[in-house]
This record gives sequence, structure tokens and C-alpha cells, in this order.
Amino acid sequence: MNSSRPYVGRFAPSPTGRLHLGSMVSAVASYLDARAHKGSWLVRIEDLDPPREVKGASDDILRTLEGFGLEWDGEVVYQSKRHGLYQNALEQLLQHELAFGCICTRKKLAAAGGLEVYPGWCRDGLPLDTTPRLYRFRMPNGENLAWNDRIQGPQSVPREGVGDVVILRADGHWAYHLAVVVDDAEQGVTDVVRGADLLSSTAAHVALKQALKCPSIRYAHVPVVTNDQGQKLSKQTLATPVEVAQASFILQHTFRHLGLPPAEIDCPKKMLEEARAHWKKMHC
Repeated sequence: MNSSRPYVGRFAPSPTGRLHLGSMVSAVASYLDARAHKGSWLVRIEDLDPPREVKGASDDILRTLEGFGLEWDGEVVYQSKRHGLYQNALEQLLQHELAFGCICTRKKLAAAGGLEVYPGWCRDGLPLDTTPRLYRFRMPNGENLAWNDRIQGPQSVPREGVGDVVILRADGHWAYHLAVVVDDAEQGVTDVVRGADLLSSTAAHVALKQALKCPSIRYAHVPVVTNDQGQKLSKQTLATPVEVAQASFILQHTFRHLGLPPAEIDCPKKMLEEARAHWKKMHC
């Protein structure tokens, strides 16, 4: 990491429900990494998908973090209040021909075999008098998108394997890929510690950072938590929410999943301090 930039980490949950064990693993790992580096730890609520949001979830998430002893720095940032930043980024990309309007529907893509990578049908322009349904990032040609993940090791992804990802959705909502890159840059984030289920998204983020001339950051993807069927814990797989009353018990499970020794003290704040020392020896 560039020593001239003070460490800034973050935890960025979506308010689509309460936190579960998988969420806590990401929160605790990012918190420990920030504190082990004597850096700042920010909390950002990624509330850009109103149809999926659960009323009261944002406040519940913050109360849960506090109850587990996870104290953040500065004010909580809400993506729903940052539309101007995303609009400026889109205009910058359009100005440099690094974004384009698209009229393709999910139905059309599904009829073509449910293509995982966008085939570029709208890259060369739209028919006359046609209004874009959405906007895509125009993936530049070049060498593989490469970065060294602090936990998963060196990564290298061909640009054609990522393709032209959506940055403004057909429903008018900003896409995750653009918002997360813009926010990390604007907040001065230097290190992202998150679940390995997002490792596949990192190549798109690296490409967008390059296109928007954002500072590079370090990534560390921790193993995801799975249920008895081997599925990633999520709201979709009906993961059980964590309860503040069981904070010490949940933290012990979290430490075990992260490969940390069990805490010897039954107090969340002191348990985190003990875990921070172990994390520092392992990852700093």
C-alpha cells in the first residue's frame, strides 16, 4: 500500500434485511484489518435498490454493529444521497467514450442463451430515434485485469471475460459496480476486505477505477460462510439473523471462520481487541 495514503477501510452492507453470520464475518474482518493497521473504518449503507430494501433494516444494521462493539469512524454514508456523484462519473465515461447506451433486454439476452458476458450488440450505436434503456461501461482493450489479493493471492482476468457491465440499470437505479467504485474513491478507501463471493466483481471494479482515474486500492477476500447444503449464507438462503444478546457467542464463531484463535474474554469490545492482535500477526 502507498504509505503516503493513510489506511481507510469500510463495511458497506445493503439494507435488504438484518445482518447474519456471513455479514458479520465481512464486518469483523474489515474492522480488524483497519484497526490492525491503525486506520479508519467507515460504514456505508448501500441503499440503491429500493425494491429490495426492508423498512428499518438500515437502523437495525447500525444497532447490531454497535452491539457487537464494532465502532465506526465519521458519519454513516448513504448511497441514496449520492446520485450526483454517480451521474458525474457516468458523464465522464460518456465524454471519453467509455460508456454507451444499450437497448438490450434480459429477454433478448436469455433468448441468445443467457449470455454471461454482454456480446456488444449496442457498442457501435443505436438505431435512429431510439432511447437507451440502460448504460454500460465500454470495457477498453488491453492486458488482463490483474491485482494481488491479500488473502486469495495473485489474480488475472481477461477483459473479454468481464465485458461491458451495466452501470445504470433499466429501472433507473445505479448499478453496484459504478456506485462502489465512485464511493470508494470519494471516501479515500485504500483497502477493501469483503467476502470471497465478491472476488468475481473485482475485475470490473479495477477496470472502472482505471477508466475514472481513481487511485488503486488493495483487496482481501475472506472465505464465505456456508450452510449445511453448502450454499452461501444470504437472505435468499434464509440465513438466521444475528442477535446482539449472543454477540460473544457469534464473535467466537466469526473468529473461528477467519482462522483466529478463540477469544479468552467474554466481552465483545475486549474480544475484538484480542482478535485485532492476532489478525495483525497473520495479515499485516
